[in-house]
Amino acid sequence: MIRVVLPHHLQTLEVAIDVDGVVTQRTVLDALEARYPMLRGTVREHLTLKRRPRVRFFADGEDVSHESPDTELPATVAAGDQPFMIVGAIAGG
Repeated sequence: MIRVVLPHHLQTLEVAIDVDGVVTQRTVLDALEARYPMLRGTVREHLTLKRRPRVRFFADGEDVSHESPDTELPATVAAGDQPFMIVGAIAGG
């Protein structure tokens, strides 16, 4: 069971999803979008499946946004001990 944290404004939504096989950004996001189809296009572009520009991914406290989507995530995330966090950037001045 993989834990995924999706912050929304000042509250945090946490969901649990199952991922078969190797746990990567791609397999986590595929499983997330399969279980919650309303999220399609919010985290990744519809056609290219690339991360949206103002979205960041964190695994085990590290920013993995620029890693390959097929790079295996840390064992602590795969075991469900640490969440895979999807964070929207905050812009302002």
